[in-house]
Amino acid sequence: MNNLTPLMSNIESLLFVIGEDGLTLHQLAQLTDSEPLDVQKSLSELMARYNNDDTRGIMLKELAGTYQLVSKPTNAAVIEKLVENPPVQSLSQAALEVLAIIAYKQPITRVEIEDLRGVKCERPLHTLNQKLLIQEIGRVEGTGRAILYGTTSEFLNYFGLNRVEDLPPLEVEEFELDEEQDLFMSKFQEAFTQTK
Repeated sequence: MNNLTPLMSNIESLLFVIGEDGLTLHQLAQLTDSEPLDVQKSLSELMARYNNDDTRGIMLKELAGTYQLVSKPTNAAVIEKLVENPPVQSLSQAALEVLAIIAYKQPITRVEIEDLRGVKCERPLHTLNQKLLIQEIGRVEGTGRAILYGTTSEFLNYFGLNRVEDLPPLEVEEFELDEEQDLFMSKFQEAFTQTK
């Protein structure tokens, strides 16, 4: 009986994707189109499997009615190493563009960023937020109350700045740009000079 049932597999995937927020029994039942009793049985079986398997690094935990996958306490030392020395991961071109726009034009909304770039930017915003380089710094007044983004103290530390005003002046060097990059840089420079 090593195989997971389809319901158990779905629950495991949902809990993995949702991360530390976890999901309640009711939410799991809704998302899997299952009866709460069946979900409860599957959760109990998953919990037992994780707890009884010393080769697994995770376990299923219920905290205040919310179920989540967590690392086993026996692996705390190795996880501490990761937290203390996270691997350096470079940012994609899209994330760098979005970060530059936010740094020079903050506070700014997602729609304004997308107008400058000409493409959607949900994913780069999510990446930058997860890396703690940007944050929500307010909301626009009026209909929709769009989120305003700005940089964080982590951004300043990362780039060795004391304050945002210490950013270097925006200059575009003469080098070959492909058409998409050229369009972005032209629009970005134009928008930047309008705010001065």
